[in-house]
Amino acid sequence: MQSTEQLVTSRGAADAIARWQVEVERAVHGKAEVVRRAILCLVAKGHVLLDDVPGVGKTTLAQALARTIDGAFRRVQFTSDLLPGDLLGMTMPESTHPGAAPSFRFQPGPIFGNLVLADEVNRATPKTQSALLEAMSDCTVSIDGVSHDLPDPFFVVATQNPLEHHGTHPLPESQLDRFLMRLTIGYPDREHEARVLSHDPSVHTLPTLSPTLGLDQLRALQDTAEAVKLEESVVGYLLDLVTATRDHEALALGASTRGALALRRAAQASALADGRDYCIPEDVRDLAVDVLAHRVGVHTRAGLPSAAEEPRWILNEIVDRVAVPF
Repeated sequence: MQSTEQLVTSRGAADAIARWQVEVERAVHGKAEVVRRAILCLVAKGHVLLDDVPGVGKTTLAQALARTIDGAFRRVQFTSDLLPGDLLGMTMPESTHPGAAPSFRFQPGPIFGNLVLADEVNRATPKTQSALLEAMSDCTVSIDGVSHDLPDPFFVVATQNPLEHHGTHPLPESQLDRFLMRLTIGYPDREHEARVLSHDPSVHTLPTLSPTLGLDQLRALQDTAEAVKLEESVVGYLLDLVTATRDHEALALGASTRGALALRRAAQASALADGRDYCIPEDVRDLAVDVLAHRVGVHTRAGLPSAAEEPRWILNEIVDRVAVPF
């Protein structure tokens, strides 16, 4: 591992991110850009939603990210009978001597980890889904009126199947807005799928992954990313994209200021991964769809082509239309 001092420079940080990506890609074949963007989420202090069909490597990617960080990993299988207390923890009575005043202690739940995999998050009830809200936004949980700090750093990597509706509860807008990016993995090409068939990475490679970053190093990367500069022209371009989502005729709900801040943080992390201490318009443009598409609402009125009702299609159209500053 690199020393913390090396990671305060853009070049040292870029080298660390590159090594991190190489290690994760040992278990996730043929998805370099998806791996890179998931890593950028963590560098930008964000949470990531992996939204794709079963069997394409969502859980493997989450586990690979966890194994390459020297921190605490927790996996929670979200089901319809999962209660908020099962996730956050609960206050438990302790045995006391006869006649003594009762005492209680807090028993932390699996949310208390550095990287938490919320597997099939849309299978839980809205009450349990909302239990994630405070944790994801404030890095704290409140039990019986007492606030408990979560570990630092803290990330949620959630997965969901977009095609299955029976027994699922769609994530509300307030919950979606807490994810920095919503990513899809997609099927591998023939070459990489053949490699998986001959040597299953989830069985043979995943257990052999080694941490490339300690928690101190990861925090140093995050601090360095926050210091990446955005010139006025880049800020103006980012605002042009966000404003275009609010003015688009097919969108009933545009991106919020929180969405704009998320895009800025993602762009800063992207610039750092490229070894720069400043952002360029391409950092904003390349990540705009993954950062903003799940934060907008689409009109359902008749007359729109079916493709135009998809937020990602609309965001791609906006990105193509808004002029990039030179």
